[in-house]
Amino acid sequence: MIKHGPQGALMADTTAFMKSRVILTAAELDIFTLLDGEPLSSARLAKKAGFNIRALSRVLDALAAFGFLAKKDGVYSLTGNGSLLSSRHPGSVLPMILHMNRLWETWGDLSGMVRKGARGKRKHASRMEPGTLGAFIGAMDVIGKDLSLDIADSYDLGPYRRLLDVGGASGTYTIAFLRKNPLLRATIFDLEAVIPMARRKMDAEGLADRVDFVPGDFYKDNLPGGHDLVLLSAIIHQNDPEENVDLYRKVLDALVPGGAILIRDHIMDAARTAPAAGTLFAINMLVNTRGGGTYTFEEAKDGLTRAGFQDIRLVRTGDKMDCLVEARRPR
Repeated sequence: MIKHGPQGALMADTTAFMKSRVILTAAELDIFTLLDGEPLSSARLAKKAGFNIRALSRVLDALAAFGFLAKKDGVYSLTGNGSLLSSRHPGSVLPMILHMNRLWETWGDLSGMVRKGARGKRKHASRMEPGTLGAFIGAMDVIGKDLSLDIADSYDLGPYRRLLDVGGASGTYTIAFLRKNPLLRATIFDLEAVIPMARRKMDAEGLADRVDFVPGDFYKDNLPGGHDLVLLSAIIHQNDPEENVDLYRKVLDALVPGGAILIRDHIMDAARTAPAAGTLFAINMLVNTRGGGTYTFEEAKDGLTRAGFQDIRLVRTGDKMDCLVEARRPR
């Protein structure tokens, strides 16, 4: 086997999917939760869960090699990393892993899409099954907790008093913004099925008295007005350019004169090769949406200008979907 030099690095990159598949399978089968608080041998776990012992043993051994499980005298138990994949852990990342598991099938269509130019077929959130939607919202909360605090710290929220979080999900960014600016009130706008999740989150955070909840679909409905800051956090990448212009126009109407739109997303350089994570995310949108993708600053600026915004600026760059574009409604 090639171990060193550029060939070794190439093979490492090429075979990385094998490790991913083991982790995704373990998450799909809920192996980490099954072992949470109850270390088991492969035979006992196979009997308890109805798994094939031959296949299960190989997966468990790989998970132990990866550091997710510890193996002693034929008994497997969770490590600290493994416990994060248990549904019982308060900081579980299992929802995100399950979301990635659903992406496995769509990414498998990439070769055919390049050959034939087909479009992605991911269901709109309004048509997701409740369990799938809940996992997706949970995944977004997991990935956004730390980044939302970083974004709130990096952007001057002091001038604002009324935030509209469009597609705000469970309110991860709303929470960070409200914590940063005690004078700020917020409106979370999202699908009717999502609003109860946001209410529960705000209740748990002790912020419900500073938040209004408005159900709606930004593809079909107008946005509630009277806000001086509108946040589009990880929204524009799921849309084609014309859908974004339509959304920007709705945002313009929801803002008071002089109010700002703040877009958080991957914003690509002019060559569309950086940030590297953005190039992969563009493919994720290719295989999972009808027309979504990542956008350069000039592309975002063009859409905002067409919608009527001015003073359009790239106020933050980064490589983990932490770029920020700001624009203002004319006074």
